[in-house]
Parts: sequence; structure tokens; C-alpha cells
Amino acid sequence: MTHIGKRPEGANLDYLGLKNISTAYWNLHPAELVEETLANGQGVLTDTGALAIDTGEFTGRSPKDKFMVADATTKDTIWWGGQFNLPFDPEKFDRLFDRMRGYLTGREVYVRDLFACADIRYRMNVRVVTEYPWSNMFADNMFIRPTEEEIEHFQPEWHVVCVPGFMADPDVDGTRQHNFAVINFTKKMAIIGGTGYTGEIKKGIFTVLNYVLPQDKNVLSMHCSANVGSKGDTAIFFGLSGTGKTTLSSDPNRSLIGDDEHGWTEDTVFNFEGGCYAKTIDLTREKEPQIYDAIKFGAILENIGFKDDGVTPDYSDSHKTENTRVSYPLHHIPNTVTPSVGGIPKNIFFLTCDAFGVLPPISKLSIGQAMYQFISGYTAKVAGTEAGVTEPTTTFSACFGAPFLPLHPTKYADMLGRKLAESGAQVWLINTGWSGGAYGTGERMKLKYTRAMITAALEGALDQVSYETHEVFGLAMPTSCPDVPSEILNPRNTWKDASAYDAKANELAEKFVKNFEKFKESASEEIMAASPKVLSK
Repeated sequence: MTHIGKRPEGANLDYLGLKNISTAYWNLHPAELVEETLANGQGVLTDTGALAIDTGEFTGRSPKDKFMVADATTKDTIWWGGQFNLPFDPEKFDRLFDRMRGYLTGREVYVRDLFACADIRYRMNVRVVTEYPWSNMFADNMFIRPTEEEIEHFQPEWHVVCVPGFMADPDVDGTRQHNFAVINFTKKMAIIGGTGYTGEIKKGIFTVLNYVLPQDKNVLSMHCSANVGSKGDTAIFFGLSGTGKTTLSSDPNRSLIGDDEHGWTEDTVFNFEGGCYAKTIDLTREKEPQIYDAIKFGAILENIGFKDDGVTPDYSDSHKTENTRVSYPLHHIPNTVTPSVGGIPKNIFFLTCDAFGVLPPISKLSIGQAMYQFISGYTAKVAGTEAGVTEPTTTFSACFGAPFLPLHPTKYADMLGRKLAESGAQVWLINTGWSGGAYGTGERMKLKYTRAMITAALEGALDQVSYETHEVFGLAMPTSCPDVPSEILNPRNTWKDASAYDAKANELAEKFVKNFEKFKESASEEIMAASPKVLSK
């Protein structure tokens, strides 16, 4: 086997059984990986200098093809009752990985040594082995990059082996179809095949950290963004797609810790990653200047369309997918924290886009309410966003990241509750959705009002105002807020027909209660007491 590039002293891939590789490229510079990608005919250099690639058949994650090995380590700890935690036999894992090794015989691979977790007390050493150079470059963008000195003595704890060209045989391998992502917590390895979608690498390690950190390190792992103010106050933003998480956590007056994955320790909030993986559909400099300007040499664009010249990105082009993406290292954007670590949070924001027009634009949550809303992870899709959606539909994703949670959601919620009690952090529910009626009747909340409410919460301007209680959801709603019309703060007052509002509030409450049925057995009395109260009709 030929070795090219900087590798740890004496390192090779024999211990993984990868003895018959033709060439192993170790820790190549991003420029070299761009060159390899272009030479292989696998990408295009855009007019911004970014590399554009296509991930092939799969342009997003495939949750139904993500498995976890069920063995002595995991059988009693992973929440197998969830729809996303699919068991896989240890023997099948070994056979599948052996077939992947056979596929790689005589081929080139790209090896990358990286860190996860910016707080060095919790740092995880990850070695990523990929079939394609651009997959390797994605890993370099998204994880924390060691110095040359750190590489010399690098000892991997976890491995990711990503081989998009290898297709599983479901009859032989026990997979659902030819693509797969399988995590083995005993062998500390994730294997990915049949799909080139790079997000499987990122979310594989996120899933690992969601298992390891809460159980072994007393660290709450979170699917959120985080920033810090000039006075050192950390804020956290949770929210599903379409709720405004990226937009609202990007603040010129605050420094970014990270945009997606964090841990909360007894004294810090730290980023798991060293980069960002942002959506680019309909991207403009006016809407998202930080993301737009980060798309330069070193960034990787995925599945985008082009203008007629073939090198200018057309971010409005969705013919391949709505899930067009860009990955780039954190240093591509200004005003970031280095290293990506802040203090314990002072304010936490749960973002929801309520298309029913029921939830208040801002409300203050008790600890029990915070745990309940955290487990619920609510937002709504609106008509026209997906085929067949003709009216608002509820979406619930536990802890705002259900596909990546190996443990029962109440484990994370209980830890959140303890940390809220210890830290005194305040949780706010922010509705970026509709007011004055449901989608189609009311109007979406103005961004300037949402920003003003978040600023008021961050600056303590809502600490001394009076509050009233939502009759159904029990939420504490401020009666005044700087730079926000007071009449919009209670959503019931914005509807022309108060009885119609009451009916819609009851309807949404019923959906919350129904969704929570599957968590009731493991939820505490404090959590259950925060359930919305469905009023008698």
C-alpha cells in the first residue's frame, strides 16, 4: 500500500483490515482534495472558488436506512421504541464491513484525522476513511482540524468509513435497500455505503455524541445554534427547519459559537463541530450575507444548479433537490468565537413556526413547560411546501432532533431540567409563524418584531414587565415589549373572532396531547403538569 500525505507516526490501515488498498492519501490539504475531485471528474469549480459536487442518488439523509448495532453495550440503553433507532445484528455488521473491505481492494482511499468537541475535556478523536476526495474534504470542513503537531501523535477513538460506491445487497446484508449507515458503539465505528450524501458523516458522529456525552460525561447534547454577547452572555436557539434558527442566531452584535450541534457542561457550552452545513435554496446576500459570503474556495456546494455559463451557482434552482447545501469551515465567516466555547447559557429560545396562529409570539416558560416543549419539538408545515399539503400540518420532533437521539427523549429533557434549575437560565418560546388567524387568513409575524422580542429577552427588558397566562397552553405572555405593538403579544386579541381562536387553540392542544402519549410512561409529574389543557367544548 502506498501512503501519501501527513500521517501519524507509523500509522497505516492494516488494523482496520484495509490491507489491500492501492493508495491511502492521509490528511491532504483542501486544495489537494479539490484538485483530486476535479481530476476525477467529480466536481466543478464555481466562479466563487467553491467546489460544487453532486451527491448522486441521495440528496438527503435516509432515516429508514440508519441502523445501530444491538449488542450487550446497547440493548438496554438505546430507546428501541423510537421510529429512528433501528437494530442491526453484530454478525451482520461484521459481514457487511468485510464486504466493504473487499470492495476497496485495489482502490484509493482518503484518510482524515479530526476532532469532535471544542471543549478539550470532551474531545473525541475521529478517523474518517472515504472513497471520494470530496467526502474527505467535507469531513475536514465540518469537524475540528488538528494542528500538524497534533496529527503526529493522533490516536483514533472512533472511525467513520464512507464508501458511496459500495451497494449493499439486502438479502445478504440485512439492510432495507442498497444504501445504509450503521453505528457500532462497541467497536466505535460508523460505516456508510450506497449513498454519497455527506450529511450522513456529520450526523453519524452527532448520534454517537448524543449517546456518549449524556451517559458517560454528564453533558447535555443539543441540536441547536449558539452565540455569545459582548458581555459574555451565551444564548441557545433550538428550532426545526423553517423556524428561523439560522437567521435569528446570526446577529451582528453577537459572536457565533456554532450553528447546529452543541454540548452543555457544568460551566460551558461548546460546539461539536468546526464548520457549518447550511441550506442554499433561494440563498441571496440580502437574506443571509454570512452564508453567501462564506461560499468561496474551501467551501463545498452540493446538488446546486448553475446559470447558463456552467460555473455561476443558481441558488433558486431546485431541480435536483430542495435540500441544496454548502459546507465550510467556521473561519469562513466573521465574528466567531475561537475556540468555539462559551459560558453556560443565560437565555434559551425554542423557535416554532405555528401556522395555526395559536401560540404567542413570545412567552416565558417554567422548567416543567420547557421540558414538555423540548420533548414535543413542535412546528408546522404550511400549504404548498409539500405535495398534498393543503392546510397547516403539525410536525413534532423530540428534542428538536428526533432522528439523532439514541436515548429516550425524557433522558435529555430531565437533564435539561436539572441544568435549568442549576443555572437559572430562562427559556423563551418564540413563534415565528402566524398571527391574527391561521395560515391563509392571518399574517406571518414580522421579522423585525421577532428580532425585537429576542433582543428584549437578551437584554433583560422583559424581566420587570407584567405577564398574563395563556388559558390553554399555560404560557406566560408579556403584556408589553420594547419596539413591539402590545396588541400582538396575546394571540387571541389578534383574531377577529375570539371563539374561532379558542377552537383552533383547542385543536392544536389536542395534537400536542396526542403526540405526547408515547412519552407519558417515562415523563415526570412536572413534565406532565405542563401539558396544555384542552377546554371542554
